[in-house]
Amino acid sequence: MSELSVTDVTGGAGAAGGKGDPELDARSIPHAIRHGAVIGAFSQVRQGYAMVLVAPHNPLPLLGQLTEIEGDALEVTYLQQGPDVWRLRLGRK
Repeated sequence: MSELSVTDVTGGAGAAGGKGDPELDARSIPHAIRHGAVIGAFSQVRQGYAMVLVAPHNPLPLLGQLTEIEGDALEVTYLQQGPDVWRLRLGRK
C-alpha cells in the first residue's frame, strides 16, 4: 500500500490554497454515501489538478480509502483543521 503524502498549510484565518479548484462540501452529502461521493468526485480530477474537500471532521478513514485506490497519485494538503470544519486540497500528481 502507498504512503499518504500530507502537507499542512494551516495556521490562521489567512491560510490560502485551492484557489480556483472545485470545492465539494461533504457536509451536505448523506453520511451513508459520503465516501463514495467523494471518491467518485476525485476520480474525475485530472493529473496536475485538484479539488477542495470540506468535511465536518478530519476524514482519515476516507483518506485511507483514497490512498488505497489512488496510491502515489494522491496528494493531500490540509487548508483548515477544525474544530468545526476541515478543508483539504486533494490533488492528483
